[in-house]
Amino acid sequence: MKQNIAASLFELGLAASVAAAAAAASNSSSTACTRLADLYTELTLFPNSTNYTFQATNFWDKRSDLLPTCIFLPTNVDQVVSAVKIFHQEDAQFAIRGGGHMNASRRRQTHSIPVPTTSTVVTLTGLSQRTLSANRSNIAVGPGNKWVDVYAALDPYGLDAIGGRLKTIGVPGLTLIGGFHYFNNKYGWAMDNVLSYDVVLGNGTLVTAGANNFGIVTNFLLKVYPIPKISTQIQAFNESAVPAFIKALCDFTNADDSSIAAGSVISIQYNATTKVVAPSLLGVQEGTESPPSRFAGFAAVPAVQTVLNVTTPWQWADTLDTPNQMFRIQFGHHIMKPDADQIYQLYQIWKDAVDQIADVSGLYPTFVLNVMPKSANAVAKTNGVGNVWGLDDDQSWILFQTSTAWALPEDDLRMTAWSRSLIEHMHSLNKEKGLSSEFLYMGDAGEFQNPFSTFPPSNVERRETEDHPSRV
Repeated sequence: MKQNIAASLFELGLAASVAAAAAAASNSSSTACTRLADLYTELTLFPNSTNYTFQATNFWDKRSDLLPTCIFLPTNVDQVVSAVKIFHQEDAQFAIRGGGHMNASRRRQTHSIPVPTTSTVVTLTGLSQRTLSANRSNIAVGPGNKWVDVYAALDPYGLDAIGGRLKTIGVPGLTLIGGFHYFNNKYGWAMDNVLSYDVVLGNGTLVTAGANNFGIVTNFLLKVYPIPKISTQIQAFNESAVPAFIKALCDFTNADDSSIAAGSVISIQYNATTKVVAPSLLGVQEGTESPPSRFAGFAAVPAVQTVLNVTTPWQWADTLDTPNQMFRIQFGHHIMKPDADQIYQLYQIWKDAVDQIADVSGLYPTFVLNVMPKSANAVAKTNGVGNVWGLDDDQSWILFQTSTAWALPEDDLRMTAWSRSLIEHMHSLNKEKGLSSEFLYMGDAGEFQNPFSTFPPSNVERRETEDHPSRV
C-alpha cells in the first residue's frame, strides 16, 4: 500500500514538474514573441495572422504541421542575430526551419518540450541569397534556398553543385546531415563540399567557420563543378524483374568507379490493394554518353519502359517534385553490404509486412535502396577536413529504407510501431549473416533511431564539448 502511495505521489510530482516546465516554456516563448513583434512587426506571425497557417503547414509531411506561439521570418542575418539574442535572454524554446528535407520524426521536438505548442519557429526562407564567385569556383547560398534554386543559378554557367536529388529538398536540411547526391562517388557527400559556414551561435554571435560548429547557419559557401550536361536513364519494371533488378543494384554498388560520376534513385513500390509491384530506376551520369554506361546492368533487365535523355542538372532536378501536405510519412532504415540474395529476402519480408497493414487508409509504401559508395567516403579521407560520419573507405554499402505514407493521424502510432518492428527485424537478419553496420543516416532515420550514437565516439564527444554552454 505504501509503495502504491509512493508511486502515485511520484507520478503526481512528475506530472506537476512537466506541467510547470511546459508553462514556463510557454511564458518565455510568449515574451520572446512579444519582443520580436515589437522589433519586427511585419515579420512576426501569430495564430491570428494572415500567413500563419500557410507557414505552419508548409511541409511535405503532414506530421510536421506546427502550432507554435509565433513564427519569425527574418530577411537578413542581423535579424537572425537579434532573434537569437532574445531567445537567449528569455530562455525561450525555438526551432529552425530552412528549405526542408527530413520528415516529422527528426524535427518535432526541441529537447523535451514539443515544438507545436510552446516554441517559436524561425523560418529562414527570406535568406535566399545566391552569389557566384568571380572565378566561378564557389557559390554563396542562403539557408532559405531549395537545391533547385541553386541549380538554376548555376545553369547559365554550365556548373553544378553537390546537393539534393529532388526539387523540394532544402539546402540546410540536406547539407547539415551529410547529403546524398547523384555524384557522391566522385565528389563526396554534400557536407564534404562546403568550404565554410556563416553561423549564429547560441548567444547571438555571428562567426564564419569550417566544420563542427553549432548554431544557425545563415550562409553556405559551396564548391561548384563544371558539369554542363548529364545523361539520364529512367526505367520502370514489373515484379518479375525484381531479382535481376536487385542484382543490377548490387553489381553497380560493387563496381564503384570514382572516375565516372554516376548515381541513382532506386525504389520498389507496392500497392497492397492491387498487388502491383513497381521497381524503378532514376539513373544519372555526368556527361553526354547516352545510354549512360554505368547503368548498363539495369539496361540489360527487361523493362516496361525506358527513357533516355541528355539534359542539364537544373532541368533534370526541376522535374522531380514532391507534393506538400499529401501524406503522413514514416521513415526507418539501416545499411548493409551488397548481397543480392539477402536484399531479395528483405524485399519479400517488407512486401509481406505491407500486406498486414493493407487496411490503413491512404497506404503508400516504398522500399528504397540508396547506394553509399566507398569512393564517396574516400573524399573525406583526403580533403584535409574529414566529416562527422568517420566512415572507412574500404566498403561500399546499400542503405535500405522503408518509406511509408498514410492518410489519417489515428494511424500514426500503429505505423510508427510497424516501421520500427519491421526495420529492426530486417537489421537483425543482416547482423546474423555479418552483412550489417550500425551506422545511421539522419535524413532517412525514424524517430526511434539515434544517428548520433552511431558516429565515432570522438566526434560525438567533440560535438558535446563544443555545444554552447547554455544549450541555446
